[in-house]
Amino acid sequence: MNEDIFKGKWTQLKGKAKEKWGELTNDDLDIVEGKRDQLVGKIQERYGRTKEEAEKEIDDWLSDSDR
Repeated sequence: MNEDIFKGKWTQLKGKAKEKWGELTNDDLDIVEGKRDQLVGKIQERYGRTKEEAEKEIDDWLSDSDR
């Protein structure tokens, strides 16, 4: 999913992101505001993941969301 589509779907994805990454606060998700790179950073910060791990988690999550 490219960045523009990710931003466009953010309102729908926000609730699902909260379910997937429960340690992310509503403020975190408001700050992310559909910016994938910022979501990667928040996942790294809250869960101690590497950038690559966080990106893979997001890719897997988006693949599941598209089904």
